[in-house]
Amino acid sequence: MYNLLKGKRGIIFGALDENSIAWKTAERVHEEGGKFVLTNAPVAMRMGQIKNLAEKTGSEIIPADATNMDDLQNLVSKAMEILGGKLDFVLHSIGMSVNVRKNIPYTESNYVNTEKGWDVSALSFHKVCQVLYKNDAMNEWGSIVALTYMAAQRTFPDYNDMADNKAYLESIARSFGYFFGKDKKVRVNTISQSPTATTAGQGVKGFDGFIAYADAMSPLGNATAQDCANYTVSLFSDLTRKVTMQNLFHDGGFSNTGVSNEVIERFTK
Repeated sequence: MYNLLKGKRGIIFGALDENSIAWKTAERVHEEGGKFVLTNAPVAMRMGQIKNLAEKTGSEIIPADATNMDDLQNLVSKAMEILGGKLDFVLHSIGMSVNVRKNIPYTESNYVNTEKGWDVSALSFHKVCQVLYKNDAMNEWGSIVALTYMAAQRTFPDYNDMADNKAYLESIARSFGYFFGKDKKVRVNTISQSPTATTAGQGVKGFDGFIAYADAMSPLGNATAQDCANYTVSLFSDLTRKVTMQNLFHDGGFSNTGVSNEVIERFTK
């Protein structure tokens, strides 16, 4: 451990169980000396084991619906009160598609479901940023990170409307990142992570195939949840002060690989 986050304070959204990237990130932030509050939607908290993580890291839990502005205001205010000052880092690790859960094809989208998934997965990031911005809740050189996936740039048919949500999420990071940078000296970035075996990810049809294909295509292989936690810590640290408004591919080289020998061999007779 390098004490990269010693004295830093923040909020971590989305820790559900020990498989989640947010969970792994919370553990790594704790190891690097950072303090934080954990938050998730009340329904998600009932499904997960967030209390175990809170005990392990000496953290408090503040339930919040990330689509609800009153909940977010309460979260940010209480977090600063509990932690004793402004925040240095925030992780947005939230995603949900009702259409995916109900196996509704993209071409037959139920738009009520679409709007709900968009609100949870993407618009919530704008809401989080807005509450942080309006409350002047971030210290200078603070860092806000959201997790995304390459389906925002390329088509993965079974990723469904989550691809649209991720594209919107990445746009928010660029747009809000400009204002946060100019006005507050705060960084806003997204990490485009390899397909990762989390509870949320496994809800996507054919997800095992996603993982196997990406691993065969990537020169370094897939980035794990633990790898992503390490990368997120680096973005929360002072070592990346001038990195902002970026969509950062963390995928073992998949995003820049046209084809690999392993994939070619699969189709060579």
